[in-house]
This record gives sequence, C-alpha cells and structure tokens, in this order.
Amino acid sequence: MTIWQADFYKSSSSPSLGPVWQLFIFDPLGHLIYENSCPQSQANSDWLTQQLQQACQVSSPEIIQVFRPQCANLFLLAGQNLQIKIELTRHVNTLKKQLELRQIPINIDSPPPQPLPDQFLGQEWRFARFPALDLVNFFGDRRIPILSLPEAFSPLKLGLASTLMIPGVVITGGKKSLAIARWLGEINPVFIDHIPTETGRSGGLVLESGLNERWIFLTYEDEEVAQAANAYQATKEESQGLHFLLIQPDDSGRTFTGFWLLKQV
Repeated sequence: MTIWQADFYKSSSSPSLGPVWQLFIFDPLGHLIYENSCPQSQANSDWLTQQLQQACQVSSPEIIQVFRPQCANLFLLAGQNLQIKIELTRHVNTLKKQLELRQIPINIDSPPPQPLPDQFLGQEWRFARFPALDLVNFFGDRRIPILSLPEAFSPLKLGLASTLMIPGVVITGGKKSLAIARWLGEINPVFIDHIPTETGRSGGLVLESGLNERWIFLTYEDEEVAQAANAYQATKEESQGLHFLLIQPDDSGRTFTGFWLLKQV
C-alpha cells in the first residue's frame, strides 16, 4: 500500500504576496515527493487538487495522511476530487521529523478538555495490564465489534520485551457498551493521558481523539486510585507510550465490545 504524509500550512508572509501557504508531501521513509507554495488567495481545495494531480503523475497513493486541523477539510475535498483516501491522524512521525528539520512549527492548539456526553458514561472503570507477548493475539483473535490494532503499534515492531506489561483502561458499560464503543470509534481515540490535580489524592484521565480533541474521560478523588494512576502513567512510559482501551459489557472476561491499541504522541 502506497502512503503519503502531507502538510499544507500558512508560513511567513512575503512583502509582495502577503501570507504564503506551503505544501509538503513525503513518503513514510522521509523522501520528499513534492513541494510548492501559493499566496493565501489561492489556498483552496482547487489549488490543492491541482498540486496533488501533479504529484501523482508518476504514481498515486492509496492513502494521504494529514495531521494539521487547519488543512484537513482542504485535503478531504481534494481527496474526493481525486478519489484518494485522506486519513486524519496524529501519527505521522516521519512528516513531523522532516518539518522539524526545516524548522517548521508543528504544534497544534488544543481546546480545553470537554466532559463526555452523559449517554456515553460507563458504569465502572479500572486500570489493567496485559503481557506484551499476548496482547495482539488475544484481542485480535476474538470477535470484537469495534477493533483497532494498528500494525505499527505491535509490541514486537516497537521492540518491546515480551514480558513487559502493557497498561490500559477498562470500561464496563453494561447495556450501553456498544453505544459507547461506537461513539469512541467515531471520534477516533489517540491516547489516554493521566493528569493529577492533587498529587497522590485526585486527578483524572484525559482522552485525546481526532486531530486535536480532548475529553475528560474519568476523574477520581481517592489515594488508592491515585497510586494506580501513577503506576499506569509510569508503565506507559516504559512501553514507549503504548497502552490500550477496552470496552466490555460486564466483568465476565468472555465478551468485549471495543478495543483500541493506542500510543501516546
């Protein structure tokens, strides 16, 4: 599968042209495929479509990955025009590295975290851990309605020890478990971060999703839970940011509704 990673952003202003927009396209190995720029008056989906057409003269990609919210809609429209799938994802490490080498800002402004909609709150939650060796096979071999196991996040591909425990968060949703899993699938979870509000006593988990969305996933005011949250965060650092989110209807351990293998950006 041919994948491109692309960015289209407003760069510095030109005395004659005013604000200038810059387009970069790389392959996953970091090779520059195409670059061009235009004045802000031309920075639209038509111009972007024309540039992608030129970039596709030698070969076309099946997927173009985009991480910057400001240009996401332009790429989606251009992708529709050219019948190329546009994947909105924060996991474009090669592209970000190439932009950093060119001293191009890649920081994305994120809004304050929003509370989860009431209808998607689970009944119970807990931290959990699973051996790296068995994680992908265990959940990949089960019939789970909503399953996300990116190959790039495989513990073996990341070089993690097979005995390393991968941390995660388990949500028991009861009759709402399928609705919760479907909603999560729509917002595209990226990672779950632990944010303490009072060290050793209270805090919460913030779910990052999409390109820059943030949700107050869970909160607590309990010393025992605070210790478990600190252990979750520490274990996540040991696993190179790899962790998981599991939605289940009950605690039987036999039925699961949704599973996401996540990696902190």
